[in-house]
Amino acid sequence: MAGVDIREIEKSFGDTPVLKSVSLDIQDREFMTLVGPSGCGKSTLLRIVAGLERQDGGSILVGGTSVDHLRPRKRDVAMVFQSYALYPHLTVFENIAVPLRMRRTTALQRLPLAGRFMPGSAPIREAIEVDVVQIARSLDIEPLLNRKPGQLSGGQRQRVALGRAMVRNPQVFLMDEPLSNLDAKLRVHMRTEIAQLHRQLETTFVYVTHDQAEAMTMSDRLAVMMDGDILQVASPEEVYRNPKDIRVAEFIGSPKINVMPGAVRGDGGIELLGRPLGLRAPAAGAGAVDIGLRPEHLRVAPAEGSAVRDLLAGRVVHRENLGSELLVHVGLDTLSDAVVVRSDPENADWIVRDAAVGLLAPSEKALVFSAEGARVATHVEPQLAQVAHG
Repeated sequence: MAGVDIREIEKSFGDTPVLKSVSLDIQDREFMTLVGPSGCGKSTLLRIVAGLERQDGGSILVGGTSVDHLRPRKRDVAMVFQSYALYPHLTVFENIAVPLRMRRTTALQRLPLAGRFMPGSAPIREAIEVDVVQIARSLDIEPLLNRKPGQLSGGQRQRVALGRAMVRNPQVFLMDEPLSNLDAKLRVHMRTEIAQLHRQLETTFVYVTHDQAEAMTMSDRLAVMMDGDILQVASPEEVYRNPKDIRVAEFIGSPKINVMPGAVRGDGGIELLGRPLGLRAPAAGAGAVDIGLRPEHLRVAPAEGSAVRDLLAGRVVHRENLGSELLVHVGLDTLSDAVVVRSDPENADWIVRDAAVGLLAPSEKALVFSAEGARVATHVEPQLAQVAHG
């Protein structure tokens, strides 16, 4: 088994830069996910690691050894594609066996008829059969070995593609959006299967997706990519709770984080929509900032009562009851977009459309970003935090 060291990789297509000196250290046996919107360069980076694309600059090391000069089949990595890339005229058994036949037999031994009678062919074929059946059994597709891809469901084809990669026993598995062609229910199921497969094989996985749910639930660490750069590398929990860039904060999380205008006063105090938030940014200069609050960190309260509860006053413009949770969209006079709040539907009968409400914003949960989008360090002011909490 081996880690992957990506060093200052650059790639352009014509005059368009796709990767801008990207570096990433992937540890041995780690599940690393490259996540980001379409066009951010994540699939191109994966193809460079596999040897399917040539970089313009930088180097790829697998197990501490440069593989830049090696062809894809010599890099000891296996790739699972979005389209599965199965041979439609071959059976499941034959599809899984392809890498072994290419590796273990000569060109003459691979001939359809005469190859079976070449010296040494029989024991090789028997060994290949043993390995293929063992892999098929581990993926629960042994009963499908005589079928062709056109006779399989999407999930079954996905398992065949995984089996073809596994049978090579590679140092590194590369997966390029392998679940994107499956329906929502099957994607959830396959996420669990791939995570369990990673634990079973104890092999390095590099996984590419634009689906944050896949990235958050399967990975040891995420590398969030945008515009050809890696913005942050950390555990899913760290990326969600402590994003270093506003683009990361807005991409990770569903529903999307609420971003509202704020300001840093001359004394370092922070205001949200003109009201004290209970935070101070001692190292930041006075000026405009953006303040992010995730839907689960806001609370809706009746507008009547304490003046404190008018911290952010608005009206309910929409509600989405999802069964286990209620998403309340609150319109504020000073904002063009509604603020989304995640609430408990069991205690929200009073939250109806057009109801006047106040939003309570806990200061310690607020994420503050500079005008350039970088995270601003803050600390809570206890006497003002009480106001923010209500």
